[in-house]
Amino acid sequence: MKIRVLQHDPATHLPQRPGDPTPVSRNLNPLMHPFARVRERTRALNAAKMDRMFSKPFIASLEGHVDAVEVMAKQPGSLTTVASGSWDGGLIVHHLARRSQLLHVPHAHKGKVSGVCFSREGRLFSCGVDRNVKLWDLESSDTQPVTVFSGKSAFNSIDHHNSDPLFATASNLVQIWDETKSLPVSNLTFPTSTETITSVRFNFAETSVLASVGSDRTFTLYDIRTGKAERRVVMQMSSNALSWSPTFPTTVLLASEDHNLYTFDIRHLATPSQIYKGHVAAVMACDWAPTGLEFVSGGWDRTVRIWKEGQGHSPEVYHTKRMQRVSSALFTADARFVLSGSDDGNVRVWKAKASERLGVIGGRERAAIEYRESLKMRWKIDPEVGRVVRSRHLPQPVYQASKLKRTMLEAQRVKEDRRRKHTRVGLEKPKAERKKLVITEQT
Repeated sequence: MKIRVLQHDPATHLPQRPGDPTPVSRNLNPLMHPFARVRERTRALNAAKMDRMFSKPFIASLEGHVDAVEVMAKQPGSLTTVASGSWDGGLIVHHLARRSQLLHVPHAHKGKVSGVCFSREGRLFSCGVDRNVKLWDLESSDTQPVTVFSGKSAFNSIDHHNSDPLFATASNLVQIWDETKSLPVSNLTFPTSTETITSVRFNFAETSVLASVGSDRTFTLYDIRTGKAERRVVMQMSSNALSWSPTFPTTVLLASEDHNLYTFDIRHLATPSQIYKGHVAAVMACDWAPTGLEFVSGGWDRTVRIWKEGQGHSPEVYHTKRMQRVSSALFTADARFVLSGSDDGNVRVWKAKASERLGVIGGRERAAIEYRESLKMRWKIDPEVGRVVRSRHLPQPVYQASKLKRTMLEAQRVKEDRRRKHTRVGLEKPKAERKKLVITEQT
């Protein structure tokens, strides 16, 4: 039987030489309690556990569609108005606060609605695979479009200019339209481009700059003043959606088919500035928060994830038993809520912070919330506190898929490390992950 005995250094509690006073360890700060750090850590751990206990992000489901929700758009300058379009051609404008419908057109388009957007004045535009772009009046009770713009091919996406009466559509090429004219005023193509454009977005600050992603794995930048494509990169995998940062005009976010999200600085397109890993299937939608500090993504793995800008791991994960593959996701204009549209025909409303309490919060309660948040930030490096803060429940299929994916990525990393280590001098060594994403850049 082995007995373990606590043993202390005699120098810490016995005199060093005969006649020396006995050493006494004490805190000389009269305001500091000797157990202050122990108490603070306990409070931080309790705050982290309470945050997970009260984490109930789901708020409501906005019903009305009878098929998969394909696209969503929020009205500029409004906190409550959101439009959504579905595969059955239905178009609904929701009022989030009242959870009611401001406009419901069951058959706005023949076939699926592939794009919706608002103008700065509040006009609603929608496009579909029926080769039409329709302008709707939200103030009128009439369900007929105000104007119809006809194209030559099916439209995949639409976005409105930030200030001018112009909008851009994506099909087999990018076209710029004027609201007062029936034909496009400009066709933007790359000289060697043969792809189908899947998404197009105007920059918020430099409004003449336009970006698009295509089915041939390309990301292209256009300038509507010159009427041509300025830069273009070919990536390893195609992107399904893109979103411009509202606070950093040169930063663009791409939702890729390879389960990752990438942020690029358009001044340096050779490598992404950050890689965000967490999804276990293709990422179908992404959108920045108005603050530019976080963004939301929705994927084919039936989860909605909220990411911190610059932190490529440990996102907030939202899911329900009935939610199917997520094809659209949005942040509201006040950055407090997140919307998701999925294949089961529902538009779901979530809290941006899962444990946030809705309603009026008093001053003392607000101070207590801020104190608990600062405690978690200060003690997140503690192993136990950090484990509670990072823990997220995942559905069983997503958990098993993520475990398998980690095993595959680790095996690939070990293989590349060995190749890099044993490559002969003079031969090309395997590139780092960031340098392999962009295959070539064209101007």
